Amino acid sequence: MEALLLAATIGLAAGVSPGPLLTLVVQATLARGFPAGLRVALAPLLTDIPVILIALLALDQAPAHWLAGLSVIGGVFVVVMGVSTWREEPPVLVATDDGGAPVAAIVPARSRDLWRGALVNFLSPHPWLTWATVLGPQLVVLWRRDRALAGGFLVLFYTLLVGCKIVIAGLVARGRKHLRPRGYRLALRACALLLLGFGTLLVAHGLNGF
Repeated sequence: MEALLLAATIGLAAGVSPGPLLTLVVQATLARGFPAGLRVALAPLLTDIPVILIALLALDQAPAHWLAGLSVIGGVFVVVMGVSTWREEPPVLVATDDGGAPVAAIVPARSRDLWRGALVNFLSPHPWLTWATVLGPQLVVLWRRDRALAGGFLVLFYTLLVGCKIVIAGLVARGRKHLRPRGYRLALRACALLLLGFGTLLVAHGLNGF
């Protein structure tokens, strides 16, 4: 249960936290509508496969004390994510002159939304760091204990990661009034507190593992 809560927390935080991929989701949605934002939001399902495989192949051969050490490192990384999420601001949108839907300050060219999102996500250090230090070690432990639970861990994480970005794309597509900066900021703060709590827990578990 604790592992699933961790997957949910990190998936939710990664889904709503501003970053290159979420910015691209917002930009594509405002420029070309919800289908474009949806395609960008699905990018992690494509690019994270090699990241997961590399992380798991390396970690599966690691001794227990290595996993404990990675748990400590991962906990520190999650705490840093929490602090960063707490300090983040909502994406900046500007309204059109004709009173229509707002547009992002920078709108990318119209083409190949999925592949643009995939490239942005693959080149971002966050998926690599998250899987190498946080999710990877947890998934290896779960796989050795209960493969069904490990599958649930993956499904839950990506459901929230991708689902949150799809919801944001839908809200942006319906207009700026549905994407209140204050509400967005409160959601980020809630995610930040969860990340800080789970980061501390991971550090404690890692230290106990030694």
